[in-house]
Amino acid sequence: MAKMLLERRNAGRYWNWDEMELRRAWAQNPSAIVPKHIAGKIPLVILDEIHKERRWKRSLKGVYDTLEHPCDFIVTGSARLSIYMKGSDSLLGRHYNFRMHPFSMREMATTDVPTPDRMLDNLFNKAFKTSRTAGGLLDDFMKYGPFPQPLLAQDERRARLWRRNREQLVIREDLRDLSRLPELGRIEMMTTLIPERVSSLFSMASLARDLETSIPTIKRWLMYLKDLYYLFEIKPYSRKVARSLLREGKVYLWDYAEIPDKAAKFENLVALHLFKMCNYWTDTGEGQFDLCFLRDKEKSEVDFLVTRDGYPWLPVEVKYSDMVPSKSFEKFLPMIGCRKALQLVHQPAWKIHEYSGGNILVAGAGEALSHMI
Repeated sequence: MAKMLLERRNAGRYWNWDEMELRRAWAQNPSAIVPKHIAGKIPLVILDEIHKERRWKRSLKGVYDTLEHPCDFIVTGSARLSIYMKGSDSLLGRHYNFRMHPFSMREMATTDVPTPDRMLDNLFNKAFKTSRTAGGLLDDFMKYGPFPQPLLAQDERRARLWRRNREQLVIREDLRDLSRLPELGRIEMMTTLIPERVSSLFSMASLARDLETSIPTIKRWLMYLKDLYYLFEIKPYSRKVARSLLREGKVYLWDYAEIPDKAAKFENLVALHLFKMCNYWTDTGEGQFDLCFLRDKEKSEVDFLVTRDGYPWLPVEVKYSDMVPSKSFEKFLPMIGCRKALQLVHQPAWKIHEYSGGNILVAGAGEALSHMI
């Protein structure tokens, strides 16, 4: 994507830290990476994998602060980049952080990105016209996952090879470089157990028993897998919810194609779409959007709740085939004060059910997710 932006800018250069030329220039004079000024053009300099250099932020800040002419920089790389952004030498006021997700269903249909209010209005008014192949596209996402290589190749054998190579890269290379952990084999064993636990309350104690290790160790391993974009966790929303859970969360995978259970895989697909929507609107300044879920000690649950600036905004329930609105809506909606709620099913559907003070939309995921980001 960065190279496409460079081609569109038609001024600048792509650098990769694995190139000897960049390492030599960076050691001698980091400012040498900036191309010569061309009148009327602002160059774009792409620095890929530069976080492998320990003091990259300090050097880049020096380059940026001493520019004679305007220049834009894109710093990109593996998932480890987000960890290295947390160190010293702040780039405050000099950069924007953007979390890049794999493909979503809307991206396959249009480049138009709605604002939060427009998305909600379009969704309940069915204003965005999706293609007739939305159902088939949903099946492709379920079968191949959201990442470009397997999704676009449409080849099961290649998808399996890509998935195996990705796991090896995350565990054997990224995790090794990040943590220096000696227990990589046991972490690989943990990643084989996690897909079966997707969509249900995640018990670290149960996982610790299965792997014969301690809960603090499991917690540390999970933190590394989150940082490396192998999985993400959502927590229960407890504000204004009587007898809400406070601690137990749920985990979902960035690549959900390996999940064996169809219902859990479908829920993970929806979770990733909602998570992408929240990250995008937050990163582009629309507000602070977060993804949570609703559950109380009586085990009543709504699978997801999108919050906006800390307040409930859109509750979402996921049912693989149940077209009847979940009874949990009746319990939770008066507590959180939402006038609109969404229930997603796998098959084509679109019906609005009225309840006191609001509407519940039961919709097929193939069409409804195409209204989002």
